[in-house]
Amino acid sequence: MATVKFAIPKGSIEEATFKFLEQAWQSIRGRGRTYRVMLSDPEIEVKILRPQEIPTYVQEGFYDVGITGKDWVREAKADIATLMDLEYGKVKQVIAVPESFATNNLSDLIEEFASKNKTLRISSEYLTTTAAHIKSNPAYQKNFGNVDPMIITPWLRVGENNRVEIFLSFGATEAKPPEDVDAIFDITETGTTLGQNNLKIIDWVMESSAVLVANRSSLKNTKKREKIADMIALLRGVVEGRKKLHIFVNVKKENLDRLLERMPALKKPTVSQLSEQGWYSVNTIIDKNEFIKLVPAMRKIAQGLVVLEPRQILPLDEINLDEHA
Repeated sequence: MATVKFAIPKGSIEEATFKFLEQAWQSIRGRGRTYRVMLSDPEIEVKILRPQEIPTYVQEGFYDVGITGKDWVREAKADIATLMDLEYGKVKQVIAVPESFATNNLSDLIEEFASKNKTLRISSEYLTTTAAHIKSNPAYQKNFGNVDPMIITPWLRVGENNRVEIFLSFGATEAKPPEDVDAIFDITETGTTLGQNNLKIIDWVMESSAVLVANRSSLKNTKKREKIADMIALLRGVVEGRKKLHIFVNVKKENLDRLLERMPALKKPTVSQLSEQGWYSVNTIIDKNEFIKLVPAMRKIAQGLVVLEPRQILPLDEINLDEHA
Protein backbone atom coordinates (compact mmCIF):
# COMPACT_ATOMS: atom_id res chain seq x y z
CA MET A 1 0.00 0.00 0.00
CA ALA A 2 1.42 3.39 -1.04
CA THR A 3 0.36 6.16 1.33
CA VAL A 4 -0.28 9.53 -0.30
CA LYS A 5 0.65 12.52 1.85
CA PHE A 6 -1.94 15.26 1.47
CA ALA A 7 -1.55 18.86 2.73
CA ILE A 8 -4.69 20.95 3.22
CA PRO A 9 -4.88 24.65 4.10
CA LYS A 10 -5.42 26.27 7.47
CA GLY A 11 -6.96 29.73 7.70
CA SER A 12 -9.49 31.51 5.53
CA ILE A 13 -10.40 28.52 3.33
CA GLU A 14 -10.00 25.86 6.02
CA GLU A 15 -13.72 25.41 6.72
CA ALA A 16 -14.60 25.45 3.01
CA THR A 17 -11.93 22.81 2.41
CA PHE A 18 -13.36 20.54 5.12
CA LYS A 19 -16.84 20.86 3.60
CA PHE A 20 -15.43 20.05 0.19
CA LEU A 21 -13.57 16.98 1.45
CA GLU A 22 -16.63 15.79 3.38
CA GLN A 23 -18.53 15.75 0.09
CA ALA A 24 -15.73 13.75 -1.53
CA TRP A 25 -15.12 11.29 1.32
CA GLN A 26 -17.66 9.91 3.75
CA SER A 27 -16.13 11.25 6.94
CA ILE A 28 -13.30 13.30 8.42
CA ARG A 29 -12.10 12.57 11.94
CA GLY A 30 -10.08 14.80 14.24
CA ARG A 31 -10.96 18.21 12.82
CA GLY A 32 -10.74 21.06 15.29
CA ARG A 33 -8.46 19.19 17.69
CA THR A 34 -5.25 18.56 15.77
CA TYR A 35 -3.22 19.45 12.70
CA ARG A 36 -3.63 15.85 11.56
CA VAL A 37 -7.04 14.64 10.46
CA MET A 38 -8.14 11.31 9.03
CA LEU A 39 -10.21 10.64 5.94
CA SER A 40 -12.21 7.48 5.42
CA ASP A 41 -9.47 6.33 3.04
CA PRO A 42 -6.57 4.92 5.12
CA GLU A 43 -4.17 5.32 2.17
CA ILE A 44 -4.31 9.12 2.42
CA GLU A 45 -2.39 10.85 5.23
CA VAL A 46 -3.59 14.40 5.85
CA LYS A 47 -1.91 17.34 7.56
CA ILE A 48 -3.11 20.93 7.93
CA LEU A 49 -0.62 23.66 6.97
CA ARG A 50 -0.66 27.33 6.08
CA PRO A 51 -1.57 27.71 2.38
CA GLN A 52 1.55 29.86 1.91
CA GLU A 53 3.73 26.86 2.77
CA ILE A 54 1.98 24.18 0.76
CA PRO A 55 3.37 24.91 -2.76
CA THR A 56 6.98 24.79 -1.53
CA TYR A 57 6.46 21.72 0.67
CA VAL A 58 4.79 19.87 -2.22
CA GLN A 59 7.62 20.90 -4.55
CA GLU A 60 10.20 19.55 -2.09
CA GLY A 61 8.37 16.23 -1.80
CA PHE A 62 7.31 16.55 1.85
CA TYR A 63 3.77 16.02 0.51
CA ASP A 64 2.53 14.30 -2.63
CA VAL A 65 -0.52 16.50 -3.14
CA GLY A 66 -1.99 19.59 -1.56
CA ILE A 67 -4.77 22.14 -1.70
CA THR A 68 -3.74 25.78 -1.76
CA GLY A 69 -4.64 28.98 -3.61
CA LYS A 70 -3.55 29.90 -7.12
CA ASP A 71 -2.20 33.09 -5.56
CA TRP A 72 0.23 31.15 -3.34
CA VAL A 73 1.34 28.89 -6.20
CA ARG A 74 2.24 32.01 -8.14
CA GLU A 75 3.91 33.65 -5.14
CA ALA A 76 6.08 30.62 -4.39
CA LYS A 77 7.07 30.10 -8.05
CA ALA A 78 6.93 26.41 -7.18
CA ASP A 79 7.72 23.73 -9.75
CA ILE A 80 4.60 21.67 -9.10
CA ALA A 81 1.71 20.31 -11.15
CA THR A 82 -1.65 22.06 -10.86
CA LEU A 83 -4.08 19.20 -11.36
CA MET A 84 -7.44 20.93 -11.12
CA ASP A 85 -9.29 24.07 -10.07
CA LEU A 86 -11.57 23.22 -7.15
CA GLU A 87 -13.65 26.37 -7.77
CA TYR A 88 -14.06 27.54 -4.18
CA GLY A 89 -12.18 30.08 -2.05
CA LYS A 90 -12.50 32.63 -4.83
CA VAL A 91 -10.74 35.95 -4.20
CA LYS A 92 -9.17 38.74 -6.22
CA GLN A 93 -5.70 40.22 -5.78
CA VAL A 94 -5.88 43.99 -5.88
CA ILE A 95 -3.89 47.13 -5.17
CA ALA A 96 -5.68 49.69 -3.00
CA VAL A 97 -4.89 53.17 -1.70
CA PRO A 98 -6.60 55.62 0.69
CA GLU A 99 -9.79 57.11 -0.74
CA SER A 100 -8.27 60.56 -0.23
CA PHE A 101 -5.66 59.89 -2.94
CA ALA A 102 -6.47 61.60 -6.24
CA THR A 103 -5.01 58.75 -8.32
CA ASN A 104 -7.31 56.01 -9.61
CA ASN A 105 -4.85 53.65 -11.29
CA LEU A 106 -1.45 52.15 -10.58
CA SER A 107 0.39 53.99 -13.36
CA ASP A 108 -0.73 57.39 -12.07
CA LEU A 109 0.24 56.40 -8.51
CA ILE A 110 3.77 55.44 -9.56
CA GLU A 111 4.08 58.53 -11.77
CA GLU A 112 2.94 60.88 -9.01
CA PHE A 113 5.40 59.56 -6.43
CA ALA A 114 8.27 59.45 -8.96
CA SER A 115 7.65 62.99 -10.16
CA LYS A 116 7.74 64.27 -6.55
CA ASN A 117 10.83 62.15 -5.77
CA LYS A 118 8.88 60.46 -2.98
CA THR A 119 9.29 56.84 -1.91
CA LEU A 120 6.21 54.74 -2.67
CA ARG A 121 5.61 52.31 0.22
CA ILE A 122 3.49 49.21 -0.31
CA SER A 123 2.43 46.57 2.23
CA SER A 124 1.74 42.97 1.16
CA GLU A 125 1.94 39.32 2.13
CA TYR A 126 2.76 38.58 -1.53
CA LEU A 127 6.28 39.94 -1.86
CA THR A 128 7.42 38.37 -5.13
CA THR A 129 4.04 38.80 -6.84
CA THR A 130 3.86 42.45 -5.79
CA ALA A 131 7.40 43.16 -6.96
CA ALA A 132 6.81 41.46 -10.34
CA HIS A 133 3.50 43.25 -10.90
CA ILE A 134 4.86 46.67 -9.98
CA LYS A 135 7.98 46.14 -12.09
CA SER A 136 5.88 45.20 -15.15
CA ASN A 137 3.96 48.50 -15.03
CA PRO A 138 4.85 50.92 -17.89
CA ALA A 139 5.14 53.90 -15.53
CA TYR A 140 7.59 51.98 -13.35
CA GLN A 141 9.68 50.98 -16.37
CA LYS A 142 9.69 54.57 -17.63
CA ASN A 143 10.95 55.96 -14.34
CA PHE A 144 13.11 53.12 -12.98
CA GLY A 145 13.91 50.82 -15.90
CA ASN A 146 14.60 47.20 -15.04
CA VAL A 147 15.69 47.79 -11.45
CA ASP A 148 13.92 45.61 -8.87
CA PRO A 149 11.75 47.29 -6.22
CA MET A 150 13.17 46.94 -2.72
CA ILE A 151 11.56 44.19 -0.62
CA ILE A 152 11.83 44.75 3.13
CA THR A 153 11.25 42.14 5.84
CA PRO A 154 12.45 41.96 9.45
CA TRP A 155 15.32 39.71 8.34
CA LEU A 156 16.35 40.89 4.87
CA ARG A 157 16.32 43.60 2.23
CA VAL A 158 16.56 42.71 -1.45
CA GLY A 159 16.22 44.85 -4.57
CA GLU A 160 18.01 48.03 -5.60
CA ASN A 161 15.20 50.56 -6.01
CA ASN A 162 14.59 52.26 -2.66
CA ARG A 163 12.12 54.63 -4.34
CA VAL A 164 9.56 51.79 -4.34
CA GLU A 165 9.57 49.73 -1.15
CA ILE A 166 7.47 46.62 -0.50
CA PHE A 167 7.03 45.75 3.17
CA LEU A 168 6.11 42.26 4.34
CA SER A 169 2.71 42.26 6.05
CA PHE A 170 1.88 39.70 8.73
CA GLY A 171 -1.86 40.29 8.38
CA ALA A 172 -4.41 43.09 8.77
CA THR A 173 -2.83 44.61 5.67
CA GLU A 174 -5.83 46.90 5.12
CA ALA A 175 -5.04 48.69 8.41
CA LYS A 176 -1.57 49.84 7.33
CA PRO A 177 -2.41 52.96 5.19
CA PRO A 178 -1.98 55.85 5.37
CA GLU A 179 0.35 56.09 8.38
CA ASP A 180 2.63 53.13 7.63
CA VAL A 181 2.38 52.71 3.86
CA ASP A 182 0.84 54.43 0.86
CA ALA A 183 -0.75 51.39 -0.79
CA ILE A 184 -1.50 47.72 -0.19
CA PHE A 185 -1.41 44.65 -2.38
CA ASP A 186 -4.01 42.30 -0.90
CA ILE A 187 -6.85 39.88 -1.61
CA THR A 188 -10.55 40.65 -1.40
CA GLU A 189 -13.83 38.86 -2.05
CA THR A 190 -16.18 41.82 -2.38
CA GLY A 191 -14.10 44.89 -1.51
CA THR A 192 -16.28 45.59 1.55
CA THR A 193 -13.45 45.37 4.11
CA LEU A 194 -11.31 47.70 2.02
CA GLY A 195 -14.14 50.24 1.87
CA GLN A 196 -14.67 50.00 5.63
CA ASN A 197 -11.01 50.97 6.04
CA ASN A 198 -11.38 53.96 3.70
CA LEU A 199 -9.48 52.32 0.86
CA LYS A 200 -10.27 52.19 -2.85
CA ILE A 201 -9.11 49.68 -5.45
CA ILE A 202 -6.90 51.11 -8.21
CA ASP A 203 -5.71 47.90 -9.86
CA TRP A 204 -7.02 44.34 -10.31
CA VAL A 205 -4.15 41.84 -10.48
CA MET A 206 -5.52 38.28 -10.70
CA GLU A 207 -8.35 36.02 -9.61
CA SER A 208 -7.53 33.13 -7.33
CA SER A 209 -9.30 30.00 -6.12
CA ALA A 210 -8.39 26.75 -4.40
CA VAL A 211 -6.45 24.31 -6.57
CA LEU A 212 -5.21 20.75 -6.21
CA VAL A 213 -1.44 20.57 -6.74
CA ALA A 214 0.99 17.65 -6.86
CA ASN A 215 4.65 16.83 -6.64
CA ARG A 216 5.91 15.88 -10.10
CA SER A 217 7.94 12.91 -8.83
CA SER A 218 4.89 11.53 -7.01
CA LEU A 219 3.02 11.49 -10.32
CA LYS A 220 5.73 9.20 -11.73
CA ASN A 221 5.33 6.72 -8.87
CA THR A 222 3.00 4.02 -10.24
CA LYS A 223 1.16 3.28 -7.00
CA LYS A 224 0.87 6.90 -5.89
CA ARG A 225 -0.35 8.13 -9.26
CA GLU A 226 -3.21 5.61 -9.16
CA LYS A 227 -4.29 6.85 -5.75
CA ILE A 228 -3.93 10.47 -6.89
CA ALA A 229 -6.09 9.68 -9.94
CA ASP A 230 -8.73 8.28 -7.55
CA MET A 231 -8.54 11.48 -5.50
CA ILE A 232 -9.00 13.60 -8.62
CA ALA A 233 -12.07 11.60 -9.62
CA LEU A 234 -13.69 12.16 -6.22
CA LEU A 235 -12.79 15.85 -6.06
CA ARG A 236 -13.92 16.43 -9.63
CA GLY A 237 -17.19 14.75 -8.68
CA VAL A 238 -17.75 17.40 -6.01
CA VAL A 239 -16.94 20.26 -8.39
CA GLU A 240 -19.45 18.92 -10.92
CA GLY A 241 -22.02 18.03 -8.26
CA ARG A 242 -22.08 21.60 -6.96
CA LYS A 243 -23.06 22.85 -10.42
CA LYS A 244 -25.96 20.44 -10.92
CA LEU A 245 -29.40 19.54 -9.61
CA HIS A 246 -31.07 16.11 -9.63
CA ILE A 247 -34.76 16.53 -10.36
CA PHE A 248 -37.68 14.08 -10.27
CA VAL A 249 -41.06 15.01 -11.71
CA ASN A 250 -44.32 13.22 -12.53
CA VAL A 251 -46.11 13.95 -15.81
CA LYS A 252 -49.18 12.73 -17.68
CA LYS A 253 -48.58 10.73 -20.84
CA GLU A 254 -50.04 13.45 -23.09
CA ASN A 255 -47.55 16.02 -21.67
CA LEU A 256 -44.49 13.77 -21.65
CA ASP A 257 -43.07 14.78 -25.04
CA ARG A 258 -43.58 18.49 -24.33
CA LEU A 259 -41.68 18.13 -21.06
CA LEU A 260 -38.82 16.17 -22.61
CA GLU A 261 -38.41 18.81 -25.33
CA ARG A 262 -37.74 21.43 -22.66
CA MET A 263 -35.66 19.33 -20.29
CA PRO A 264 -31.85 19.29 -20.56
CA ALA A 265 -29.86 16.35 -19.20
CA LEU A 266 -26.32 15.03 -18.86
CA LYS A 267 -27.24 12.48 -21.53
CA LYS A 268 -30.96 11.65 -21.70
CA PRO A 269 -33.61 11.79 -18.95
CA THR A 270 -34.74 8.52 -17.37
CA VAL A 271 -38.45 7.89 -17.98
CA SER A 272 -40.37 5.31 -15.93
CA GLN A 273 -44.04 4.39 -16.04
CA LEU A 274 -45.87 4.88 -12.73
CA SER A 275 -48.27 2.35 -11.20
CA GLU A 276 -51.14 4.68 -12.12
CA GLN A 277 -52.05 4.27 -15.79
CA GLY A 278 -51.19 7.25 -18.00
CA TRP A 279 -48.54 8.73 -15.68
CA TYR A 280 -44.75 8.74 -15.97
CA SER A 281 -41.85 9.68 -13.73
CA VAL A 282 -38.94 11.62 -15.25
CA ASN A 283 -35.62 12.08 -13.52
CA THR A 284 -32.53 13.83 -14.82
CA ILE A 285 -29.48 15.91 -13.93
CA ILE A 286 -29.47 19.56 -15.04
CA ASP A 287 -27.29 22.62 -14.61
CA LYS A 288 -28.38 24.79 -11.68
CA ASN A 289 -28.69 27.82 -13.93
CA GLU A 290 -31.16 25.93 -16.15
CA PHE A 291 -33.57 25.18 -13.30
CA ILE A 292 -35.25 28.59 -13.09
CA LYS A 293 -35.95 28.42 -16.83
CA LEU A 294 -37.67 25.04 -16.44
CA VAL A 295 -39.96 25.93 -13.55
CA PRO A 296 -42.67 27.74 -15.60
CA ALA A 297 -43.01 24.83 -18.04
CA MET A 298 -43.01 22.15 -15.35
CA ARG A 299 -45.54 24.07 -13.25
CA LYS A 300 -48.01 23.95 -16.15
CA ILE A 301 -47.55 20.40 -17.43
CA ALA A 302 -46.13 18.33 -14.55
CA GLN A 303 -46.67 17.50 -10.87
CA GLY A 304 -44.74 16.38 -7.82
CA LEU A 305 -41.40 18.04 -8.51
CA VAL A 306 -38.57 16.88 -6.22
CA VAL A 307 -35.19 18.65 -6.33
CA LEU A 308 -31.99 17.23 -4.84
CA GLU A 309 -28.45 18.54 -4.75
CA PRO A 310 -26.16 15.64 -5.72
CA ARG A 311 -23.24 14.90 -3.43
CA GLN A 312 -21.02 14.05 -6.38
CA ILE A 313 -21.24 13.47 -10.11
CA LEU A 314 -18.45 11.18 -11.24
CA PRO A 315 -17.93 10.88 -15.00
CA LEU A 316 -15.33 8.13 -14.30
CA ASP A 317 -13.36 9.05 -17.42
CA GLU A 318 -9.75 7.94 -17.70
CA ILE A 319 -7.55 10.49 -15.93
CA ASN A 320 -4.29 11.21 -17.75
CA LEU A 321 -1.56 12.44 -15.38
CA ASP A 322 1.29 12.13 -17.89
CA GLU A 323 0.91 15.76 -18.99
CA HIS A 324 1.61 16.90 -15.40
CA ALA A 325 4.48 14.57 -14.49
